[in-house]
Amino acid sequence: MKINGIEHVFFDLDHTLWDFDKNSALTFDYIFKDNNISLNLDEFLIHYEPINHAYWKLFREDKIDKESLRYKRLYDSFKAANYQVSTSMIYKLSEAYINELSNYNHLFVNVFEVLDYLKPKYKLHIITNGFKDVQHSKLNKSNIDHYFETVTNSEMVGAKKPNPRIFNHALQMARANPEASIMIGDNYEADILGALNMGMRAICFNYHDASLSDDIHQVKNLIDLKNYL
Repeated sequence: MKINGIEHVFFDLDHTLWDFDKNSALTFDYIFKDNNISLNLDEFLIHYEPINHAYWKLFREDKIDKESLRYKRLYDSFKAANYQVSTSMIYKLSEAYINELSNYNHLFVNVFEVLDYLKPKYKLHIITNGFKDVQHSKLNKSNIDHYFETVTNSEMVGAKKPNPRIFNHALQMARANPEASIMIGDNYEADILGALNMGMRAICFNYHDASLSDDIHQVKNLIDLKNYL
């Protein structure tokens, strides 16, 4: 079912185009070895991934700041894994993680194909809750920056999805009307509800197979966006 009347397509970056979990795991593998952390990586990630997700939710809701997010997600993960690590090492690992993360740039399957398909038909944009320097580095190093006319991140706006302020800012930058715009992202609360509440359309990249109501457009492979756009 094609969605008509769309001129602007807004993408989330992490977990939608850029394979965050895979790149994050590779980053931890590198910094653990570089800092002689002997904890089994798979065991660490079992704890880290849900803890990181929970702290990002708090960050979106302005309940913690960036520094607390970066420190506490590591502290809590090591504690859950019952692995002793000093405070100074956690700070060192936190900084190393941010510095190294964008050196790994695996994208989801069919990203280039779907962007090549959409680019001649629509104006493409990014709206991300990630940090400015890191996100721009991801776009550049993964060779997808040239597809997008505007990139809106939460740091430049002072608000995070699903806050209407970041969507308003992105729409103004793009010179786009909400009714002619669609948001594609993996997070139901931040991306889908945030966009729908603005009067935009939305498609959930539901690769994690979350339970969604029947009225929410969703794809489990990005190439299936061709069914809608």
